[in-house]
Amino acid sequence: MGFNIKKNDTVLVVTGKGKGKQGRVLSVMPAKNALIVERANIIKKHMKPSKKYTQGGIIEKESPLHISNVMLICPRCSKPAKIANMTFDDGKKLRVCKKCKEPIDQ
Repeated sequence: MGFNIKKNDTVLVVTGKGKGKQGRVLSVMPAKNALIVERANIIKKHMKPSKKYTQGGIIEKESPLHISNVMLICPRCSKPAKIANMTFDDGKKLRVCKKCKEPIDQ
C-alpha cells in the first residue's frame, strides 16, 4: 500500500477529537499506517526526572493519528482533496490533486 501523504505536507484532521485542525506532518510511520501531525492529537505524558527532562512533570506532546483520519490540503487550491498518482509522458510519477488537477510535487 502506497502512502499519499509525506513528511512536511499540510493536512486536515477529519475525524476524532482534533477534528477540523490543520497542521504539518512531522513524521510518517508506514508500518503502523499512522502519522504525527503538528498541534493535533495532543496527549499529556507523565515523565520522571531524567537527563533529558531534569524537572520531570507532565509534558504535552503529539501522538500518532491513523492515516485514514486526515486529508491532504492541496497547496494550489488550498482545499482538502483526494490524491491521484499520475505518470506523465516523460516517465515522472507525481501526486495530483483530484479537484484542481494540478501536481502537488515538483
